[in-house]
Amino acid sequence: MIVPNTLDRFKFIQRLKQQTEWDLVVIGGGATGLGVALDSASRGFSTLLLEQSDFAKGTSSRSTKLVHGGVRYLGQGNIRLVYDALRERGLLLRNAAHLVKKQAFIIPCYSWFSKMKYLIGLKIYDWLSGSFSFGSSGFLERKEVEERLPGIGTDHLVGGIEYYDGQFDDARLAVNIAQTSAEKGGVVLNYFRVTGLLKEGERVSGVMATDVENNEKYRLNAKAVINATGVFVDDVLQMDKPGSKPLVRPSQGVHIVVDQSFLAGGSAMMIPETADGRVLFAVPWHHHLLIGTTDTPLDSPSMEPVALEKEIEFILTTVKKYLKKPPARKDVLSVFAGLRPLAAPQKDTNSTKEISRDHKLLVSNSGLITITGGKWTTYRKMSEETVDKAIEVGSLRARPCVTKEIPIHGCVGPTSGHLSIYGSDEEKIQALMLEFPALGSRLVDALPYTEAEVVWAAKNEGARTVEDVLARRLRLLFLDAKAAIAAAPRVASLLAPEFGHDIEWEQAQVEIFNNLAAKYLLQPMALATA
Repeated sequence: MIVPNTLDRFKFIQRLKQQTEWDLVVIGGGATGLGVALDSASRGFSTLLLEQSDFAKGTSSRSTKLVHGGVRYLGQGNIRLVYDALRERGLLLRNAAHLVKKQAFIIPCYSWFSKMKYLIGLKIYDWLSGSFSFGSSGFLERKEVEERLPGIGTDHLVGGIEYYDGQFDDARLAVNIAQTSAEKGGVVLNYFRVTGLLKEGERVSGVMATDVENNEKYRLNAKAVINATGVFVDDVLQMDKPGSKPLVRPSQGVHIVVDQSFLAGGSAMMIPETADGRVLFAVPWHHHLLIGTTDTPLDSPSMEPVALEKEIEFILTTVKKYLKKPPARKDVLSVFAGLRPLAAPQKDTNSTKEISRDHKLLVSNSGLITITGGKWTTYRKMSEETVDKAIEVGSLRARPCVTKEIPIHGCVGPTSGHLSIYGSDEEKIQALMLEFPALGSRLVDALPYTEAEVVWAAKNEGARTVEDVLARRLRLLFLDAKAAIAAAPRVASLLAPEFGHDIEWEQAQVEIFNNLAAKYLLQPMALATA
């Protein structure tokens, strides 16, 4: 069976060598950068995206997996942000139906006053969603809360409020957006590092880049350059103007993953006011329970952030108040940290509450366009605004945005089963297993992931390493780090022949992955505090 590969690295690089100038070069392969590449390519502009690591390696694979308007932001009075996000939520449900689904959330209430307060707020949330509503919020009696959230603590529980938002798989959506961009004529390359900016006089005229896999260097001319590097936007701004004032203040969010039995049933729980005045979610995800997040301001970003002990303890301590049998350290299957690119405040502060969640679109004197902040749900709208600005800055012929109407690669109506997240590609993976029955074998006995998915990720989804497969194509590292470590040798042996690598490459890949995966394992307290 021959399946066209939309993310064909060889063909992309051939075009890279042939094209003398691009309309847009996008730096950064997270949600926003990929969205910009899709918007640009779908308008007919020649488009190149370069990502120094893998697509969604950073922030965009480490979210709480919510497609939402932001109940918390409503409480802060940010009506416009919520209004826009609710509309984008509706578009995502329609255009990525294989990955985005409606999800019921329940706020447990322990006083009649809180029950009324939250219902009033959520009725405003319903009203703002308009025709994009996912369902009406309403009262739940105590017994209904116990039925919907088996495992919820019932001491002093008086009832709850149910409302509806969206849930998705962030890294898989990123890969599918990359595929959609390629289908529209764009070139999207992971493992391509931008090392500098080209200039004609004072104006940015392109980028210098290096193929990380073979160290080959390129000079790439462009009419407009977009800095969409998330928490790393300041690094690119320093290339443009050394000494530039930081635009981003990174904030770290941590999640833990446990067995879904700790909060059985299909509903998610939202804790609206934690001890430090934040929000905590417990969300069913891929037959596990995802609990988080924290909000810790940091001074500098990193490619592989590590959860702090105080963040882990905060989550475990907070959720203990709401569950009959709360998870302990030994029950945590994976813990991961992600950095949010929050727009930096103008005054000195150590509180992320004072840092804007909305996005900022800026143009430097050199013409470099920087997009920062925002969240996954509004990636499409942010991308539209960015390309509109690039048309102006790059003196491109104006063309309307069409992404509201573009189905994302794989989009089909909701189906069931493990392979449903592949959408329209599911039948192709099934066909691969029929053609090569051995590929139907599971990578680990207790989980449904198959060898066919590894081959598919390498052939069609731009995966280049064991980490790419187990972290962002199959999500196994984020669900169960020990299981991912067990699967790594087989994944390496499946990838090697696809790329012409030898046994030494396999062994090196397993060692690299095991060192990484160790950071996702929750160490015993004695080790963690040593």
